Amino acid sequence: MSVWIVVVAAGSGARFGGPKQYELLGSSRIVDRSMATACRVAEGVALVVAPDDLEELRAQFRSLPKVVVVAGGATRSASVRGGLAAVSDDAKVIVVHDAARPLATDALFEQVIATISGGADAAVPGIAVADSLRRTDGGIVDRGGVVAVQTPQAFRADLLRRAHRDELEASDDATLVEMIGGKVVIVPGETTNFKITTSHDLKVARMIVADEGAS
Repeated sequence: MSVWIVVVAAGSGARFGGPKQYELLGSSRIVDRSMATACRVAEGVALVVAPDDLEELRAQFRSLPKVVVVAGGATRSASVRGGLAAVSDDAKVIVVHDAARPLATDALFEQVIATISGGADAAVPGIAVADSLRRTDGGIVDRGGVVAVQTPQAFRADLLRRAHRDELEASDDATLVEMIGGKVVIVPGETTNFKITTSHDLKVARMIVADEGAS
């Protein structure tokens, strides 16, 4: 079953203070680590970057024949659509992954892909929410029915393409697939697979990578 991965790295990093995907994590950049994992588990990878970075990143990844580098759009959903346009028509499974989650393991990618191969419409990693949750207008949210959603998110290729056909916007692709009637399966996520959003997140990620190198 042909698998393609869309790695989204087009963000401006407003909360971080700059494009975090190019920060070093050990000896390589955040985007490089995410791309290395994607290349190990897929037949093709579409890397979506900011238009201003397009030519530089194309030059950097030119030696990898399975990688296509394309320009992103004004929103995350628009950037994913840009990546989808570069995915082979033969793809049966498409995975969408945030480059800013560089600690996602090969096993997690393989798990969501296997879930689609087993017949699911969509597979999304989720982890239990440890903190108490309260609505801003009052009342406690029952954590028992809530998970924090991560990427990589895997989908039947035809369903994901259809979900993006009307150019709707959502915080993640699973939401778009649900909007057209797709069923989303939650698989166990990884606590180390957090999104690097702040400088503190980057410090924690660097400590994890340093521990990997020391073990």
